[in-house]
Amino acid sequence: MIVQAGDMAKAVRVAIDMNHDSTPLLAGEDLDTLSFDDIIYSKLADAVRMVEMEAPLNLLGHGHQFGEAVTWCEDGKGWILLPDDFMRLVAFKMSDWRHSISEAITQDDPIYARQFSKWQGICGNPERPVAAIVNRAEGLALEFFSCKDDTATVDQAVYVPLPKIDDSGGIDVSEKCYRAAVYRAAGLALASIGDQLSTTMLEASKSLL
Repeated sequence: MIVQAGDMAKAVRVAIDMNHDSTPLLAGEDLDTLSFDDIIYSKLADAVRMVEMEAPLNLLGHGHQFGEAVTWCEDGKGWILLPDDFMRLVAFKMSDWRHSISEAITQDDPIYARQFSKWQGICGNPERPVAAIVNRAEGLALEFFSCKDDTATVDQAVYVPLPKIDDSGGIDVSEKCYRAAVYRAAGLALASIGDQLSTTMLEASKSLL
């Protein structure tokens, strides 16, 4: 869902004030309220990113679609260029695969080299599919292993985008991750000024996932 970053920052401030021993927070001369609100605002995207990377799949919502164009290689293998804002894979499935996958390997994984074996039983297949997120000359891509042939189509391709505050002041955050992100932003903001309440806020954030 898209929420206004200003509204989310206010929710963070409320969470901090409700849990802080002193009233009001930062009443001294070292850091005024306006500058602390700026710190909160600057932590929102990082908080959403951290929470959505840690969250179980069932908390990530519907995500965003990708995979409009497939580039085929030999033996039913292929790759798809990922969006520039790609952060986390939620689900990927080709039409002849038995099931979807949500975890992708990397080029550094020992399993990756096996995907190019001439022995079909070693690399991924429709019954035991494998996907890898790799850097190609064209950009970040998802390579898949494998399909029966190049007549297969993308059946499911969902990802979570890298969060950012857009020009209208909105930020995309999964509805079920919102409260955790609010507490995470509170923890990050408090940690930046050395407030010990930050630990409590971070623990509260993790407990909501």
